[in-house]
Amino acid sequence: MGMSVTISAAVDGDAEQILKLQYLCFQSEAEAYGDYAIAPLTQTLEGLRAEMAAGCVLVARLGEEVVGSVRGAVDDDGTARIDRLCVHPRLQRHGLGGRLLAAIEDRLAAERDAKRYQLVTGHRSEGNLRLYRKYGYTTTGSTGKDRQVKLTSMTKDVGGAAGGPGGSAAVRASA
Repeated sequence: MGMSVTISAAVDGDAEQILKLQYLCFQSEAEAYGDYAIAPLTQTLEGLRAEMAAGCVLVARLGEEVVGSVRGAVDDDGTARIDRLCVHPRLQRHGLGGRLLAAIEDRLAAERDAKRYQLVTGHRSEGNLRLYRKYGYTTTGSTGKDRQVKLTSMTKDVGGAAGGPGGSAAVRASA
């Protein structure tokens, strides 16, 4: 019998695994843009711990291994900024990215009174763009650059279209 992936709040002891996973997952982005100094690859452990203390960080676990992560924080105006969604390469395209996205949306709306969601991704990151569109995000423009990466901003209102069947709490998409 195989283990199932569970999603829960990250704890301080997860920080090193999250950072290693982030580094692994963002290699393909760095390669696509020819820039290995993008923010996800240069973040420090201290920087990640500060984000964990200030915002909401979720992890997906397969047994004891962290195989996915996402983070978010809500501004004073109710805008939830979702960031650094990543899934271990061997588990991609099995719905885990969609499950993490739905879980962070639900958590930010319920616990931090989010009114809308906002995220950014690279303009050439077709897989990411496809996932976010599937879950109801619309492109709102370009937000500048992270070094060589032109960033595309996307938003969705809380309660907006969740993409797959069953709404955001019952996400069944592939990511």
